[in-house]
Amino acid sequence: MSSCGNPAAEEEALMPRRLKLGKSKDCVRCRLKPGSIVIRHAVYCKECFTPMVDMKFRKALEPSVNARAGTSKRPKLKASGNLCLGFSGGLGSSILLDIVHNTYFSSRPPLDDSGKPRGGTNHPRNASVWSSCNVCYVEVCRAFAEMPDRTEDIRSVIEKYPSFDFVPLRIEDAFDSSWWTKVSGSSNIPQISLELSKEGLIADGLHVTSQMTGLTPVEALRSYLSSLPTQTAISSAIQNLTRVLILHTAHSKCSSHLLFGSCLTSLSISLLSSISQGGGYAIREELQEEWRPVAASGSKPGGVLRVIRPLRDVTAKECAVYAWWNDVTVIGRDKQRRAILGIAALTKNFVVGLEKDYPSTVSTITRTCEKLEPKDAPSGQCRLCKRPMQSGIQEWKARISIRSYSDNKLAADLTHIPSPCRGNLETTTPSQLPSLPALTNFLCYSCHTTLTSRSSRGVKQLAPGVSSAAPLPIWAADRDLHEDGLIGGGARRKVPEEEMLDTVADFLIDNQDCEE
Repeated sequence: MSSCGNPAAEEEALMPRRLKLGKSKDCVRCRLKPGSIVIRHAVYCKECFTPMVDMKFRKALEPSVNARAGTSKRPKLKASGNLCLGFSGGLGSSILLDIVHNTYFSSRPPLDDSGKPRGGTNHPRNASVWSSCNVCYVEVCRAFAEMPDRTEDIRSVIEKYPSFDFVPLRIEDAFDSSWWTKVSGSSNIPQISLELSKEGLIADGLHVTSQMTGLTPVEALRSYLSSLPTQTAISSAIQNLTRVLILHTAHSKCSSHLLFGSCLTSLSISLLSSISQGGGYAIREELQEEWRPVAASGSKPGGVLRVIRPLRDVTAKECAVYAWWNDVTVIGRDKQRRAILGIAALTKNFVVGLEKDYPSTVSTITRTCEKLEPKDAPSGQCRLCKRPMQSGIQEWKARISIRSYSDNKLAADLTHIPSPCRGNLETTTPSQLPSLPALTNFLCYSCHTTLTSRSSRGVKQLAPGVSSAAPLPIWAADRDLHEDGLIGGGARRKVPEEEMLDTVADFLIDNQDCEE
């Protein structure tokens, strides 16, 4: 029977501490060798640890390899296109690079003098899941001041894997029309800019810049980032730019699968950070998605690109041990990029600290988000992040936000505000305002929050002399903006004949007046 006395005085009343290694110190897989690492209270030896990580990787990836799910329990794996890997130089992407090479490309048979596999092309051992693999890396040094360029360091790492082709990208390519023409086939795409200070992101603030007098891609990038209101918005914008650059590049390379090296820990951080920034509607796309670019005039047709994170069941601790025991080269991310403050950094500190004390809770975050799904179908694709867009964003924000003080109940609460300051408050109800075409109708809630959020601490200006109009990524104008009623002399749209008559009714002369 437990005692209710003082535990400091009565040592027998203390609860026994839970054993860290469980019931045995031997490996739970082979039952023969002593364990070398503890993963969620399970012990693994060095020889069994690597096969265990490979099994988790294949279990997460191979069910999505074939274009169609067959009836066989062990179907033959054959993808419909090439493979593309998103590489950042971090721990997860370095592990992904090594596992993909060892699993699907290092066991290829030798070729003869004619370049054909020995033993015949129809031999079962010569079957490969993907014919080729491209590794995309996005250099972000131009987004930060005094940040070194690491493209050559990344190239030296990828050259160790001869089966992979290195595709270097730069984050300023998001504002380069020549890059967009190369990956999409669309030409004469205008560079548009938006005045973020205008309420509702109305189309009146959209401007088209000619290619001759416009900014360079680097200047447009820094102007775009410096116009964002918060540090969280800057971090989210860089992440979206990097992701969309890799998506369009993989699609232009005829890839059927795009793999990211997000481990369980980093995926949990991304899920919580995305939800806290308003991206809950596209939370399933944060886990796994089937992406297809919106068809536009003059663009290259293509199939569906499956975006998969095969390390979503492997923790950061397992990735670190795998890299140490298998001599995987990890360059790591730049310290200046990791030092960005915001919701993502705060979420990372919370999840990493949580994983040290309660390892099982991190997997609970991912498994809970896997069960979430939106209630209604998406209304389209966001122009900035290229993810599904929720319908009725403006109506929903109007219900949860206070944008005027015309209500009697709200006016009664303004007694604490000094009289000289009350004249600056808006007293017009939203129903009295004309409904103008706005970019908000073509943005998801997360991107709209990124552009319009406010902070009392402000944002550090990255480029001097920035104008009020912020350049937008080149893919924001990949569809006809005139048909959407966004640009062209303010907002251009087809006006019905009845509306035209109502507009000029006061200036028309009646026929009876003419007869008199």
